[in-house]
Amino acid sequence: MTEFDPAAGPLIQARNIVKSFVSNGNRVDVLDGVDLEIQAGDSVAIVGASGVGKSTLLHILGTLERPTAGRLMWHGTDVFTLNDEQLAAFRNRRIGFVFQFHHLLPEFDALENVMMPALIARWARSQAQVRAEELLVQLGLQDRLHHRVGALSGGEQQRVAVARALVMAPDVLMADEPTGNLDPRSARQIHELLARLNREKGLTTLVVTHNLELAALLSYQITIRDGKVIRLPNDQR
Repeated sequence: MTEFDPAAGPLIQARNIVKSFVSNGNRVDVLDGVDLEIQAGDSVAIVGASGVGKSTLLHILGTLERPTAGRLMWHGTDVFTLNDEQLAAFRNRRIGFVFQFHHLLPEFDALENVMMPALIARWARSQAQVRAEELLVQLGLQDRLHHRVGALSGGEQQRVAVARALVMAPDVLMADEPTGNLDPRSARQIHELLARLNREKGLTTLVVTHNLELAALLSYQITIRDGKVIRLPNDQR
């Protein structure tokens, strides 16, 4: 496991990140020299119109995609110098992901789904189970531990997905439209949960969202214009 020095700089520091695709023989720069710093404890909403590169930026910051060019530093360590196996281990330990679709495994119950990242990291099954149960109880799912995915409501499924993202005690929670598939009541519950995790536990949080209610609960907002990141002034929040 790669060790990081918290005194070495910001938690996340992107420098001159470029991400290009080829469409109809033409190069398209979705991200064109992005510079960004995320401090430990920040909560950031990545907002803007569809197609500007919000999810692409999140995926690069979360090491799910490699950039075409540029550097991504975590506490001063360029994580894209790691090989694929090292990078996968880094993601499993350091980053929790929540997506619009929960991606839970339907053949397992809520507890087993939350345990999965810890088991992949070779935790003892008993240790993984204790940790997963603690999180599910904290998220109000103590009566749903042994329910299969299909027996849970949409909001409950997404809370299980949040618990799974937290089981390894990550440095950062990254969410991509986490409430885009939920009814308004369930969405509000997830909004409040994400804000509370940041406020009470100091969990660094990055969220791609079209939902202005969720964005307003986070510390600040950024958007992407002409391939570059812009922090929005308060009057545009």
